[in-house]
Amino acid sequence: MSSLLAALWAEGLKARRSRVIAATAAAFLLLPVVDGFFMIILKNPERARALGLISAKAQLLAGVADWPTFLQILLQGTAVAGAMLFAFVSTWVFGREFSDHTAKELLAIPTRRATIVAAKLLLTASWAMGLTLAMFLLGLGIAKAVDIPGWSSELARTSFADLLLTAVLTYLLMPLVALFASMGRGYLLPLGWALGTMVLAQIAAVLGWGDYFPWAVPALTSGVLGPRAEQVGLHSYLSVLLVFAAGTLGTFIWWRSADQSR
Repeated sequence: MSSLLAALWAEGLKARRSRVIAATAAAFLLLPVVDGFFMIILKNPERARALGLISAKAQLLAGVADWPTFLQILLQGTAVAGAMLFAFVSTWVFGREFSDHTAKELLAIPTRRATIVAAKLLLTASWAMGLTLAMFLLGLGIAKAVDIPGWSSELARTSFADLLLTAVLTYLLMPLVALFASMGRGYLLPLGWALGTMVLAQIAAVLGWGDYFPWAVPALTSGVLGPRAEQVGLHSYLSVLLVFAAGTLGTFIWWRSADQSR
């Protein structure tokens, strides 16, 4: 346990000394800001008429300015933005060792390779959940400042539970990204994989097979690709867990046995 904590501290130190935390936070926290901007437009359509098509588009996408709408946009945005931002975080945590040419030095230290991988996976999980929590709290503050109707503590609890479920489901797909970052020894392969699965998720949902396609499940859960209750079932969550298990096991095996001569 002490070696795991030491490895986790080292990985966290790398992240804190980089600009990636600030960049991902700025990108993710932009979502509630844009959401609040939509609410301002929808609250004052006449005043926003000078903005031209922005008002029309906001009305088309959001509907009305109230708490349920605000939180639903936040939830759906988390599914879409989280898929790429969490993939970017996982890619950076694992791929930077190869792009910075530190992989050989990292594997030469006495710490077991499995411990290093576990620390990296824990860091990405903490990073993803931290971004989600910060985004939700900022969203609550922005919505209260905009002063939209429809608030209730029950709505906030259920929305946070749905948001957390969407974020967790999205993160469970990330160990496979970590595996591709390791196998590809850099950034191109995992980011290409993440983008490709997002496209395939859209196609699978349109064809009616999204509930069986793990990369479509977070978006279906959030309601981006359709009503959640009509599509997502136990088999959907099991498919996500299967991908998580395969990605985690594959990453551990690759780091333990792959040739690290480069």
